[in-house]
Amino acid sequence: MAMTVHGRRGRTLAGLLVLGVTLTGASAGAQAPAGEPSARLADPTSSSAPTWKAVWRGVGADFRRVVSGETAVILGVTGGLSAAAHPVDGHVTERAGASAALDRTLRAGAVGGGVQAGGALATYLLGRAMDRPRLAETGADLIGAQIVATALTQGIKVSVNRRRPDGGRFSFPSGHTASTVATAAVLQRHYGWKVGVPAFAFGAYVAGSRLQDQRHYLSDVLFGAGIGLVSGRSARIGHGRAAGSVSPLAVPGGIGVVFTSGGAS
Repeated sequence: MAMTVHGRRGRTLAGLLVLGVTLTGASAGAQAPAGEPSARLADPTSSSAPTWKAVWRGVGADFRRVVSGETAVILGVTGGLSAAAHPVDGHVTERAGASAALDRTLRAGAVGGGVQAGGALATYLLGRAMDRPRLAETGADLIGAQIVATALTQGIKVSVNRRRPDGGRFSFPSGHTASTVATAAVLQRHYGWKVGVPAFAFGAYVAGSRLQDQRHYLSDVLFGAGIGLVSGRSARIGHGRAAGSVSPLAVPGGIGVVFTSGGAS
């Protein structure tokens, strides 16, 4: 009987993870209206890199864009996934933490998830130093996404104050997952799926490492991914490649996501 229960839990976990990855990829593929200038361009008609003033002005615009119907869809679906994962939280984290193979494989995840803000700043400064406006704009959007992700996760962490698997505080949601998924969402919208796929894969890697390290539960990382998507999409970009839309769909035994992809903008 124990093996049957574990098998069911394993299938439940696999289904949640697959749906979470589907949501991540579909939501990140949706794009701002074609031709919309970046909020961070000091002069949208020029090819100059965004200034520091434009970067911080853009952050304010990012927070205003967080409140939207699309945000409600993303957080609603990931919130539902998180609630569905809650009954198996302890089991999943215990199994992940007891795996020596996962320990060896996911060891670098905590470091990778903690350097996103520094990487965003470095990308912006490098673009300015090399006189590469698009790289600087990418860095500026990454900075905005990281600020929004941090503000949202920290606010929820303090409000919920959930105990971590290792006994610490502020488990829900996962900040490392949110920051890496926010980075992936920005990169995908700037450079397409050739960059987006490995970026989202790294986000999944970081999320797995948080489970293995006993720092988070499955529900923490699922909702953290939703916050990352919202934060990354709040950085409005005017020259991304992918265009499309995302919407929830009821399916037998659960929920799904419909993604429609358009042409380049």
